[in-house]
Amino acid sequence: VRWNHVYNGKVFQNTSAIFSDYNYYIGIGIGPTKFNVQSAIRDYSVKSDIDFFVSNKHAFKGGFITTYHTFVPGDVSAGAIQIRNFRNLDKRYAWENAAYGQHEWTVSEQLKVNYGLRISNFNFMGPTTTFSYDGDGNVVDSAVYQHASIIKTYNGLEPRVSVQRTLSGNSSFKLSYNRIFQYMHLLSNTTTSSPTDLWVPSSNNVKPQIGDQVAAGYFRNFRENRYEASAEVYYKYMQNQIDYKYGAELRLNRNVESELLYGHGRAYGLELFVKRRATRLTGWISYTLSRTERQFAAINWGRYFPARQDRRHDVAVVAIYQATPRLSLSSTFIYYTGNAVTFPSGRYVVDGQVVNYYTERNGYRMPAYHRMDLGATWVAKKTDRFESSLTLSVYNVYNRHNAYQITFRPAETDPTRTEAVKLFLFPIIPSITYNFKFL
Repeated sequence: VRWNHVYNGKVFQNTSAIFSDYNYYIGIGIGPTKFNVQSAIRDYSVKSDIDFFVSNKHAFKGGFITTYHTFVPGDVSAGAIQIRNFRNLDKRYAWENAAYGQHEWTVSEQLKVNYGLRISNFNFMGPTTTFSYDGDGNVVDSAVYQHASIIKTYNGLEPRVSVQRTLSGNSSFKLSYNRIFQYMHLLSNTTTSSPTDLWVPSSNNVKPQIGDQVAAGYFRNFRENRYEASAEVYYKYMQNQIDYKYGAELRLNRNVESELLYGHGRAYGLELFVKRRATRLTGWISYTLSRTERQFAAINWGRYFPARQDRRHDVAVVAIYQATPRLSLSSTFIYYTGNAVTFPSGRYVVDGQVVNYYTERNGYRMPAYHRMDLGATWVAKKTDRFESSLTLSVYNVYNRHNAYQITFRPAETDPTRTEAVKLFLFPIIPSITYNFKFL
């Protein structure tokens, strides 16, 4: 639900009431036996933003948002007729608030400054049971909290500032800094995102993650703005980063917070971008060279190691060709370095059972991901009643088998050897789409 109001030519306000329900589900069926895991995050939010244009040199913006979160970490059902629930995890509740203000200041034709402050507040709430742990992760105390009781409160100051300096009529330089608090955390010990990933709020044991980032960029237009190019560098320092202990069980674990480790991280890189605008051929090329690392005292001997989302190279090439006023052709090519993952370095046998041996966390890489998509769109003649278009597209046109997951098993021909098995999801996929809009 949204309400917009214009007070006058300089002041207007947008207010919204929002409900979102994000569910993720996995089901396994073997014969009559079924096993289902369902998790969810439900949010109720109210937000309002107000813009105040004082003059051509000064513009102010401010607002607030309040959100009530409900976390459903795991509802499990199993059995032939699926009527028996077990090991359902307690729901978690949180109330998050934020208010912000910013000032866009045009100091001169060559200099623009944008600065602001966001104040965030996060309350971990009941009803729930909380636990306290010793250094080994053993439960040493617990407490029961009733509905609407506030268990733990976190507050954050998030300043941000950017300065843009025009160097000439077609080039500029920009410098920025911002701080971000993150109160919701994703827990996963798989190589890829899956429905068994767990979202948890900041709590009495889990602190909010904090990120500080600085960036600098150079921007330039060429040939009467038909071409634009940019080069940006950035550095980000992150506090209270979360990882997990060796052998941790994150799924359906009531004491999952005892399996977590806390450290810090850093990310830095270079982003290059070139775009062409023309009557018939438009396109762009982007390239990112980056490194994202984490450091934990209990992982990899306390050394920095690649984060799962670390991508050394990331390339995108997009082209759109307007063949006729009604026919357009498009192509997209994507390439990026595979995610950092933890694979077994060896194995041994204990009491007849094969046990994998691991050395470094995230010491291996998934294969590089790349694909090309093609498309053609035909726009039909517009009538007084509606307009329509027909799109033919091919996803992954050269049928690249990008690895979604890699598992290990004894080789079928020689059980003493181990073989890797690659799972991929989407081969070449043609599609046709018809769009229409009533006028």
